[in-house]
Amino acid sequence: MSDLTLILLAAGSSSRFELDVKKQWLRIDHKPLWQFVADKLEKTKLFNKIIITSSSDEIEFMKNYASYTFIEGGSTRQESLKNALVAVNSEYVLISDIARSCISEKFLHTIISKKGKADSIVPYLKVSDTIVFENKTIDRDKVKRVQTPQLSKTIVLKNALDTQKEFTDESSAIVANGGNREFILGDENAHKITFIQDLKQIPCLDAPSKDILSGNGFDVHAFDNKGEMVLGGVKIKSDYGFLAHSDGDVAIHALIDALLGASGMGDIGMMFPDNDDSYKGIDSKELLKKVVTKIHNFGFIIVNVDITIAAQKPRIAKYKPLMRQTLSKILNLENSRVNIKATTTEKLGFIGRGEGVGVIANANLKYYDWTET
Repeated sequence: MSDLTLILLAAGSSSRFELDVKKQWLRIDHKPLWQFVADKLEKTKLFNKIIITSSSDEIEFMKNYASYTFIEGGSTRQESLKNALVAVNSEYVLISDIARSCISEKFLHTIISKKGKADSIVPYLKVSDTIVFENKTIDRDKVKRVQTPQLSKTIVLKNALDTQKEFTDESSAIVANGGNREFILGDENAHKITFIQDLKQIPCLDAPSKDILSGNGFDVHAFDNKGEMVLGGVKIKSDYGFLAHSDGDVAIHALIDALLGASGMGDIGMMFPDNDDSYKGIDSKELLKKVVTKIHNFGFIIVNVDITIAAQKPRIAKYKPLMRQTLSKILNLENSRVNIKATTTEKLGFIGRGEGVGVIANANLKYYDWTET
């Protein structure tokens, strides 16, 4: 059994990436970047455990993709690392960032071969450009561009991080706590994705799949004799509204389920449970906006949606153009990509008896194509 655990840090907000999609969710064929990196490193069979840190609102979705050990990260890199180290029992730990996506097996073996030589083994790159610091030119041979992965003695690193001071890499924390580190020459191919333009310097990434992902949603709501009716994000002139925890917009609820189905994110009840008072009476357009943001963050683009509203009453034909305009704006789609259909049930069933409305929605997604940036 290996005495080495791998920690991959993927809980960041990608604030410097300047795209709606988070970089850890860029697709490599079908796989999100974090899974592509983890699977590639798992195949080396060098680790007894692989731990991946994730933000709280992504961790359950990550578990749908793979069976690694997932740990909720913190607000900083160091906090995420400390959370992950709780689950490490091996003598050594190798830590890297998901954004460093092209780590070769040869590079890994080079780092691991130095195990025991120091408290931390640190790869670095030489600097070829002139370096000016505070308006003074300094000796570039004394400057190192530090990379990950870094190999550390687990107990030494845990002790070093038991502090309020923030460090940008593991070895700096170890040295500040009295430990030592050994530098080894790094690998130019292990370039880190920080900005959009960095994607052009990553040699091992395949383009995202061109597949279309489809999902459907179905929802019904009964009428009540109070409140106003909202359907498809539009107020409908009526003497009654919907019996519901939120505003009862059955069309948007079905649409949300279709979007979540296409993306594999579960259903509306999981994301917005009806026993949560924060959603009581909420405008369903706000729920849809949250879902659209998450869809984009997780690397999807909405292609089109199609909604069928089954209602014996009220008559909604005149509201369909406004529904289309309202939803297309939230979905960031052209009007032509949002189709609204209305039908009756010929007076059959609860809908035909005028007791409520049912809606079926379909949505198609594709992966964000980062090769076109």
